[in-house]
Amino acid sequence: MRMSKLFSKTLREVPADAETEGHRLLVRSGMITPIAAGVYAYMPLGLRVLHSIQSIIREEMEREGPDGRAGQELLMSSLVPIEFYERSGRDQTMAEILFRLTDHHDREFALGPTHEEVFVEVFKRNVQSYRDLPLMLYQIATKFRDEPRPRGGLIRLRQFTMKDLYSFDVDEAGLDVSYQMMFDAYVRVFERCGVPVIPALADSGAMGGNDTHEFLYLTEIGEDHCLLCPKCGYAANAEVATFVKESAYADEEAKPLEEIDTPGLTTIEALAEHLGVPKSKTCKAVFYTVTYGDDGGGTREDAVLVAIRGDMDVNESKLKNALGAIEVQYMDEAAVTRAGFVAGSASAVGLEKMKVVADDLVVQERNLVAGANKPDKHLLNVNHDRDWKADIVADIALAAGGMSCSNCQTPMDERRGIEMGQVFKLGVKYSEAFEAFFLDAEGQQRPAVMGSYGIGIERLLAAIVEENRDEAGIIWPRQLAPYDVHLVGLQVEKPEVREAAESLVGELESAGLSVLYDDREESPGVKFNDADLLGMPLRVTVSPRNLDKGSVELRLRAGDENELVARDAAVAEIKARLASD
Repeated sequence: MRMSKLFSKTLREVPADAETEGHRLLVRSGMITPIAAGVYAYMPLGLRVLHSIQSIIREEMEREGPDGRAGQELLMSSLVPIEFYERSGRDQTMAEILFRLTDHHDREFALGPTHEEVFVEVFKRNVQSYRDLPLMLYQIATKFRDEPRPRGGLIRLRQFTMKDLYSFDVDEAGLDVSYQMMFDAYVRVFERCGVPVIPALADSGAMGGNDTHEFLYLTEIGEDHCLLCPKCGYAANAEVATFVKESAYADEEAKPLEEIDTPGLTTIEALAEHLGVPKSKTCKAVFYTVTYGDDGGGTREDAVLVAIRGDMDVNESKLKNALGAIEVQYMDEAAVTRAGFVAGSASAVGLEKMKVVADDLVVQERNLVAGANKPDKHLLNVNHDRDWKADIVADIALAAGGMSCSNCQTPMDERRGIEMGQVFKLGVKYSEAFEAFFLDAEGQQRPAVMGSYGIGIERLLAAIVEENRDEAGIIWPRQLAPYDVHLVGLQVEKPEVREAAESLVGELESAGLSVLYDDREESPGVKFNDADLLGMPLRVTVSPRNLDKGSVELRLRAGDENELVARDAAVAEIKARLASD
């Protein structure tokens, strides 16, 4: 490809709305062009990288595993009848991000945000017997999600490409095999793409199901938080991370309840300081509006009070799971007051007609300080069971850095990361909802046991650039680069340079290498800067001075040295450098 004919152009100015260094480089290099918030066009060079990523993924999805099982590629419609999502209940759980539309006949559809329902329906129409199982079906297709806050360039999009694979097994043991097979395949995909990841325990969220892991690329631009144990290797998203909860006051004898004046003390910090006690000696009350689904396809809302020790924070994902809710929404001070409660002095003591959820540690503690449900009043020596009773007791505390690992008691590190992919054990949630049954060896109908496995292609592209770059531009891994060689012709208006450069391009392409040829009449500085920005693995420079010496110049993008090699040996030398890169 000649750069003089290349459709996309490099930019000298840094895009004003670029949020990350990788995003800036992708736009400046002409790999992508923004269309709208969360929507991008993929230009020729960027699209070549996406195709390379997809090729790696296809190879790993179709690699044979136990029993000869391997992924088979299909392609589903992006337009999905809304009743598919109604049957699974995800018209409610994914309502916030679901693009919905109505056709000329008033039939409602959604633009697919994910395709579990569609794959189950296709499975149902094509599989009858256990002899057809196990199955692993996948697609690489466009998804649509009405993200309220697209961010980070390609990190969170409204339109994106996903590889989603679905496994169908006869039982849980078969699912375990499929799950491990995909887990291992994901490790290989990310390794081949040059992105280091950490598999971490995760929350299944709207997907449902049981076990799930996400693969996190650790970076300060990530929106996910995870807890990592440096000793035993425990890794979990903060949404599900557990930690050692040490009771501080469980052994105390219960003391009489006492009401005290606390004028103007409406925060845990101020209250603890005034009383001369640690925050762990207080019981914090946090109010939430909770949205539940109902059997009729609608939703209902309720308010709950959450009780947790004052030195801890509520984990809203754990809370949502404990309640079996679609969504939980924190109530700020104004909302609490409008609901008729005393913000800053509330507690579960004496509270009626409201569900109370308590963290499993706070109910163990004795003689805590809590609100009196009166302005400027608090209670001393509050004890669960005697003074208040929780409707639900569960682990709803948010883990944080420094807390002890639940496996080995070592203090954990807290890091930020980007979820690159996730694997789920779905069980029979979707197959039962869609009556996707098969006949077992005894002729009995049974639901297929499912797994779901997704990778966001554009998000992976973003992480590849974040991980493989320097101040000058992108440094593509060889297996992903748009072209193997960036051949720069200097003073191409001179016939001897043009002829030598074009001859070398032909030889390299005949040797199986792809070449981006800079045949523009630009200065050496412009050409070299663009070569660094675009990031092909090897730069080859053809110039009058080097030709006079019978040589060409090589420079690895990941290196910092220029090397002259004989023109006659250039192809062999270039192949050797690329093989060693």
